[in-house]
Amino acid sequence: MAYASLRECLDDLEKNKLLVRIKEEVDPHLEMAAIHLRVYAAGGPALLFEKVKGSRFAAASNIFGTLDRSRYIFRDTIDKIKEIISLRKDPLSAIKHPIKNSGAAFAALKALPLKNPSSKPVMYQQVRITDLPLVQHWPKDGGAFITLPQVYTEDISNTGIQHSNLGMYRIQMTGNEYQTNEELGLHYQIHRGIGVHQAKANALGQPLKVSIFVGGPPAHTVAAVMPLPEGLSELSFAGLLGGRRFRYTYDDGFCVSTDADFVITGEVYPNSNKPEGPFGDHLGYYSLQHSFPVMKVHKVYAGKDAIWPFTVVGRPPQEDTSFGALIHELTGEAISQEIPGLKEVHAVDAAGVHPLLLAVGSERYTPYQQTKQPAELLTIANRILGTGQLSLAKFLFIAAADQPGLTAYNIREFFDYVLRRVHLQRDFHFYTQTTIDTLDYSGTGLNTGSKVVIAAYGDPLRDLCTETPAELGEYSFFGKMRLVMPGIVAFESSAYTSPTQTQADISAITVALTYRVPQLRNLPLMIWVDDADFTAANLNNFLWVAFTRSNPSHDIHGIDAFVENKHWGSNGPVIIDARIKPHHAPPLEKDPATEERIEKIFGKRGSLSGIG
Repeated sequence: MAYASLRECLDDLEKNKLLVRIKEEVDPHLEMAAIHLRVYAAGGPALLFEKVKGSRFAAASNIFGTLDRSRYIFRDTIDKIKEIISLRKDPLSAIKHPIKNSGAAFAALKALPLKNPSSKPVMYQQVRITDLPLVQHWPKDGGAFITLPQVYTEDISNTGIQHSNLGMYRIQMTGNEYQTNEELGLHYQIHRGIGVHQAKANALGQPLKVSIFVGGPPAHTVAAVMPLPEGLSELSFAGLLGGRRFRYTYDDGFCVSTDADFVITGEVYPNSNKPEGPFGDHLGYYSLQHSFPVMKVHKVYAGKDAIWPFTVVGRPPQEDTSFGALIHELTGEAISQEIPGLKEVHAVDAAGVHPLLLAVGSERYTPYQQTKQPAELLTIANRILGTGQLSLAKFLFIAAADQPGLTAYNIREFFDYVLRRVHLQRDFHFYTQTTIDTLDYSGTGLNTGSKVVIAAYGDPLRDLCTETPAELGEYSFFGKMRLVMPGIVAFESSAYTSPTQTQADISAITVALTYRVPQLRNLPLMIWVDDADFTAANLNNFLWVAFTRSNPSHDIHGIDAFVENKHWGSNGPVIIDARIKPHHAPPLEKDPATEERIEKIFGKRGSLSGIG
């Protein structure tokens, strides 16, 4: 179904019992987010908040909260999108099978944006920022944020919709030093198209024109988060996915999405920055306050019955997890077609996406040799770390299999395969003083940290321990120890204090246990944590703790480790120090008073029965 508006989509979801209306007045300060989080966790429906305190506009969330619901929303176009993406991989297919692919050609007509349509519903009225639902998501957030914005910019040296970028970057609406109704905080991370546009505008000493679209057909929201290849416009993709051409016009030189529910236009001037944040982000911590560009508000448009869509991010899984699942379903094996030898790559959501990648590749360089060791895998790893947002990865585990069946999406089996084969003295490859995800505070500064590639290939080198080795219990340094999975033990000792103390502790462990290294050969990996019970309780806890709280160059140690010709290796178990450090951002915690208040919503029949 080609939805012409967000309301059409929500009405359709309600008709099919996939949406619940909340008729009680709800406070956008923490309450709406708290309700969303609980409903998402229960696998519940989309939500329509009819009465938002302080605003005359309704709000909606959890629209894309399950993959099945996203499939339903895009049920008429999803197969055509897959077909079109496959044709990009094999364009000769269209020539070889013209009848079979005629549907894709027809669908591609929807990719052409439509300028100056006869109907421009978003321009029904002008409002102010403070008229909008000012949703604050977490207690320590710096203010209210837009969390599903479609941020539109153009190349100032080559203007026009053909050279535009549509991305999703959080927008701070209130708080900090922003002048109410006049300024917004524009946060964007590295490796984003908007950065290229701003750099060009700054070089010319001119302001960058920015349009923020909120709402509209759901395909527009998805298009803003799609990692599209060069040359494929987000607006064209929105038309393809939505089965309806993207409609737009220009107003005072700003692009306006005429089917959006809201449009905010404004300008970002060179060197005009203000503190933005904190903000509870998708790694499960607060991203802290930093200087980011300020957008000077020009106009704010709203449709007649506009609905404000929002989402809540936090420790995964959250609604953005479902976005990721939809993206993977749409793109299929596209990334493996771009990188020769790569079979699949899994950005692990439970670890915050960028901190951990698991990949399966080929190993074809030396099939004539008896000895098997990573070679092509290392070439593939370098390509992965040089490709788009994959370049933000911090830990990359990559393996090759001699037999079919190994997949990066079965995390336990993948770790089992790697840990049986990884050569601790040879297979750790570090990249120091480099870029990492903007939201990752485990490094040495904003956007700055390290990476490690851990490659595994060949015959098994070890069995994996299925209980904590008794040898560790003989050394008093180790406090509570818990087996996370075969070959991985989490342990507690003292809380982190300093790098100097950590090095002293590692040296003491090495002195005490070097003679025990042969007995510890079945334990390749240890995780140094603050809470061993929590870390070992389930797979997601392990992934979150181990990979969001460690910086490879600083926090990977080993029992009897060495550096030879600038290569690091370890004769005994590798230790990842995943304790909380002073420079880490604080983890997100719900507000108890808010949790108590929303019970009245869940306790009433007809509102959210069966959820809670």
